[in-house]
Amino acid sequence: MHDRFIRCILIRVFAAAALLSITSLATNANAQTPADKAIPASARFFVPQPANGFIQQAVGLLEKFQLRNALLIAEMEATPQAVWLTGNTPAQTATTVTSTLRQANFQRAIPVFVLYNIPGRDCGSYSAGGAENTADYEAWIDAIAGAIGNQKVVIMLEPDAIADLPSDCGYDPTVVDIPQAVANRYAQINYGITRLEQETQTSVYIDGGNAHWQAVPVITQRLITAGVQQAQGFFSNVSNYNLSTYESKFDTWVSSCIAFGMNPADGGWRLGNYSYCASQYYSPLGTVNPDDITTWVYTDEWFQQNMGSAVPSTHFVVDTSRNGQGPFNAASYANPPYNQPSTVIATLNNGDWCNPPTRGLGAVPTAKTGIALLDAYLWVKTPGQSDGTCDSAGGARAWDYSVYGPAGWPTTAAQQATFDPLWGLDDPIAGAWFPQQALDLAQRANPPLR
Repeated sequence: MHDRFIRCILIRVFAAAALLSITSLATNANAQTPADKAIPASARFFVPQPANGFIQQAVGLLEKFQLRNALLIAEMEATPQAVWLTGNTPAQTATTVTSTLRQANFQRAIPVFVLYNIPGRDCGSYSAGGAENTADYEAWIDAIAGAIGNQKVVIMLEPDAIADLPSDCGYDPTVVDIPQAVANRYAQINYGITRLEQETQTSVYIDGGNAHWQAVPVITQRLITAGVQQAQGFFSNVSNYNLSTYESKFDTWVSSCIAFGMNPADGGWRLGNYSYCASQYYSPLGTVNPDDITTWVYTDEWFQQNMGSAVPSTHFVVDTSRNGQGPFNAASYANPPYNQPSTVIATLNNGDWCNPPTRGLGAVPTAKTGIALLDAYLWVKTPGQSDGTCDSAGGARAWDYSVYGPAGWPTTAAQQATFDPLWGLDDPIAGAWFPQQALDLAQRANPPLR
């Protein structure tokens, strides 16, 4: 009897998810013209198959009679999300693309692909991997482009690849030829843009970091070098938590800085001099705090005074998959009962990108943004998937267990090195389903899930 009850409730959960998807299909489907590479305002984005781990978590919640939480997770999984291509052979990846396109056509929806296979990916950290060399990477790109053909798709090309160049990784220059590695990285991204944009309906966006990473002049120069002018634009906030107001403002400045440094009408001295642009960290007109958007008026004023006849035209998209509550701040852990010292707080804040708790899903994917250069809000990072083990061994966490270490927490140095005190458990590896985080994101969604 108990098992039959569970099955009945589970059917209701999946039916609710399917109904949400079907309703979205009926109200948002939009035909595309072959020559149109922009994302139409009426676009509906593809809903992939539920992430691995979702069904197991949903069943577990139902067995505990937590119907509300099971429905929240189902709603999250019924929301359009990107499909990540992270490796495999070119042939295997092409098969995945073909299968995804078939499903997207059935939904009459636009798929969003994340290409994450650049050589030297993630500086060898939690998400290390990628193609072995440039030739292998180009073959992988060719396979994806061939599988896409004339289908309408949106590509997020290599998150972190530009904001986190090999020169930012701290490599030993006696072991790694850093200048050559940087040159290779730009060549790989440029090849990806050129090859994928050859397809008639493929819109490519490249990595613009986020509003709390590289300064506007730095990321602007890197985007230009990578070939952003040949792409549809750039993306920001992938797998991050910055509020959309910060990201759209930052991205607009980057687009403005591109225009500023490429406009010969107002003086040859400006050409290529992106370093002149004000940023989220500095403006000559007043003190700017990257964490306080009210101070960003000084950077706004700099662009107003210096753009001349230049008009920003480079478009962008923003990842809202986990920014509903904004970025994490570890300051509360300095208070009782945790009483963590300032050194721990600093390390926790530096690791704020790695599975921070008490965040939330952000705005659902839409191309109706109300901002001219902002093409879409997208769920690029898969909500519920771990960023990595997020522990002290990897440098993302620190903790003084002598002042706070409740019963059940590890007591040996070896166990503590792989423990995440913010969640009170060992986090799953990068890309694995993280049920506690998944439910937390769904419960704290802003705006709330239906």
